[in-house]
Amino acid sequence: MCVRPRTGCVIPELTVRVARASNPRGTTAMAIRDHLNGLWSDEDFEEWYPRDGKPGLSPAQLATVSVLQFLLELSDRQAAESVRNRIDFKYALGMELEDPGFHHSVLADFRERLAVEGRADKLLDLALEKIRAVGLVRERGRQRTDSTHVLAAVRDLTRLELVTEAMRAALEELARGRRTSWSAW
Repeated sequence: MCVRPRTGCVIPELTVRVARASNPRGTTAMAIRDHLNGLWSDEDFEEWYPRDGKPGLSPAQLATVSVLQFLLELSDRQAAESVRNRIDFKYALGMELEDPGFHHSVLADFRERLAVEGRADKLLDLALEKIRAVGLVRERGRQRTDSTHVLAAVRDLTRLELVTEAMRAALEELARGRRTSWSAW
């Protein structure tokens, strides 16, 4: 699989110390890492990526960011900024504090891969297995196991971001046109 080697298998010592000092009770992101040791591994995504080519980001980390994005109702930009700026996100992803993160468009690309051939259902099943293994849900208990509501929410979020970006580009173009017309006076 052609992904960048993952650094998130072990949380760096400095990240642990700073995260625990700044969030002694923990956060949702930290709880995912502490109780579930992450939801996925990069090996769960082997068939999604070609064997050769330019190395990509860790799909396990991108999937975790997508879950946190949904839980915390963040846009792609906000999620990417959280990875860049929030200590608890760096803790959950096993990143160095100096890690610059990634561009927000990577999340949309990841979701495109996720939407192919039942991949979302497979990831949901893997997450449920892990959650069940640590005792957070019981056999024969009531839990929702379809992911269509998650995909619909992510799709709406992506559409909203596209509309926002289109509006921003249009406003910038109007502002640029206005500056040009004003300078002619």
